[in-house]
Amino acid sequence: MLPKKQIVDLPVYQPGKPIEEVKRELGLDSIIKLASNENPFGSSPEVQPAILKELSQLAIYPDGAAMELREAVSSFLDVKGEQLVFGNGSDELCMLTSRAYLQPGTNTVMAVPTFSVYKTTATVEGAEVIEVPLKDGVHDLPAMLEKIDENTRIVWVCNPNNPSGTINSKDEVVSFLKQVPETTLVVLDEAYCEYVTNDAYPNSLSLLPDFPNVLILRTFSKIYGLAALRIGYGVADPAIIDKLNRVREPFNTSRIAQAAAIAALKDQEFVKKCREENAKGREQFYKAFDEMGLSYYPSEGNFVLVDTGKNGNDIFNALLRKGVIVRSGVALGFPTGIRVTVGSTEQNDTFIGAFREVLEGRGV
Repeated sequence: MLPKKQIVDLPVYQPGKPIEEVKRELGLDSIIKLASNENPFGSSPEVQPAILKELSQLAIYPDGAAMELREAVSSFLDVKGEQLVFGNGSDELCMLTSRAYLQPGTNTVMAVPTFSVYKTTATVEGAEVIEVPLKDGVHDLPAMLEKIDENTRIVWVCNPNNPSGTINSKDEVVSFLKQVPETTLVVLDEAYCEYVTNDAYPNSLSLLPDFPNVLILRTFSKIYGLAALRIGYGVADPAIIDKLNRVREPFNTSRIAQAAAIAALKDQEFVKKCREENAKGREQFYKAFDEMGLSYYPSEGNFVLVDTGKNGNDIFNALLRKGVIVRSGVALGFPTGIRVTVGSTEQNDTFIGAFREVLEGRGV
């Protein structure tokens, strides 16, 4: 059996540890998980009733075109239905984009560190991966521009960036797009856009008429709290959407996920409340990290990357023993960092208390 040579040594994605697994391993009764950037407030109360209505339809295939969801998102964003594509999370949309545009002999440009799925999907397609280091935790768009050549098919810009939480401003993004060749697709991954409170953040949808080579990716997994259902979407010129649909599986999103997304989208009051609570939680972290004398990247997402000054795996394991699951920065490209999801006020307090103890040597 001979698989593709490029996947033989491809790293397997390591998600945050499940709560039940940690309870079993360490014999703990209480665990808080702040590792996978999930919404600590769950999802809108409108979601569960919408799901229950679909339970009698489980023997029937979902609408492959997701027409009801397409209409809802189209109306909400004020875009045309043919500008939308839906995926099994935005992860699948990354895979479809690479499948549609990359092959051996082409290359793709991305930041490092950034969301690992870009590199994985590009590598599977046999494309060359060109990585440009972040500058002060932010995408170095001028340096990325210099790496684009006639073989560059995709440039990935994660905004806000995961794992640093930083953003590129509207002026930076527009300047970049004006210089990217029309033959190169620019993917603006905005999985965390609903958490952004910085006025400098670009309204990417308004850029689409002037830049038909832009694909915007968004998800219902984060602020909408539907991570378990795996539903995301892309917005772009219909010509790009057409190419993604040609490599998309016919029933790639479930009827339950579609119904839940429609219900979640309607409840923008819930979204607003989550954004406000998240902003308070970030400040809660900043205050604690400042008191501890630790450096961190000011984040526009629902997580903060903090430099612990010690091995990230050691800090991760010490916090784990105290019943707090975070994400080690070692696998994320920040060896002395940890990335911690913003939780509820109580969860944040628990993490901060455990973190202080760990840094003071009580638990490492």
